[in-house]
Amino acid sequence: MQSRFAMVATQPLFVVLWSSAFVAGVIGVGAAPPLLVLFARFAIAGVLLAAYALATRVTWPRGNQLRHVFVAGLSVQMVQFGAFYTAMAEHVPAAVIALVQGLNPVVIALCAGLIGETVTMRQWFGFGIGGIGVALAVFDQSHFSVLGLLLCVVGLLGLSIGTVYQKRFTPTVDPRASTALHVVVSAPIAGALAWLSGQVHVSDAGRFAGSLTWMVLVNSVAAFLLLNAMLRRWDATRVGKLFFATPAVTAILAWLLIDQPLRLLTVAGLGIGLIGLVFAARTPVRSRVAADEPVAAAR
Repeated sequence: MQSRFAMVATQPLFVVLWSSAFVAGVIGVGAAPPLLVLFARFAIAGVLLAAYALATRVTWPRGNQLRHVFVAGLSVQMVQFGAFYTAMAEHVPAAVIALVQGLNPVVIALCAGLIGETVTMRQWFGFGIGGIGVALAVFDQSHFSVLGLLLCVVGLLGLSIGTVYQKRFTPTVDPRASTALHVVVSAPIAGALAWLSGQVHVSDAGRFAGSLTWMVLVNSVAAFLLLNAMLRRWDATRVGKLFFATPAVTAILAWLLIDQPLRLLTVAGLGIGLIGLVFAARTPVRSRVAADEPVAAAR
């Protein structure tokens, strides 16, 4: 009975932890350049996740499979978060970034033929509604640049293409090993880019350290462990549906914690986007890409 209650209680906890990553990112890039934040996060999280994978004695990929894991990792981690963090520095609201990230199934659907998936009319309808929701949420935000919006698109493409690539070329790799390797291979790239671009200064050491601690311990480690626990107990589709609540929870957290505005049109856009994501939920047993996405993009 206690075990069942604990598993049920982890669902809202996981949504809050996952959503908090966007808020922590905004705080981090407000205290240091985005590439430096990214490097620090990848370097520390990489060590912790690799140690966890070693402690649980996972089977590590080799040869061509290892190279494929590296390619997927650079797309899912370096491209996605590099673009999203830079968009945060361009003052794109956390809730808008969360909603754009939630459109990942749309891009995956466009690549469905590469991985043997089919897209139903109901799902396409949901994708259309989700797109309208994003448009409304973005339209209500006039204080960030076109560059910020383009960066959101780049981050979405990095996540989606990396997810499809991972599903296509490394479907049998243990997620604990792949997630650790994704972060480890991305850390030196982020560090090199930060150094070459001169993004190595910290304007607020306290906020930088606090946000980094939260992103590493809570978003990259605790949320990942919770995700694995739920995936062991429930099917991936049930777990994947928890991510539908992420944009709305992110908007509320950003409003409460960092005073990002929560305007009526933004709320309407988030609500419509949520409806679209629910409609777009994949229901066939064979269709697991969208549900498996959080493993690839584990924070």
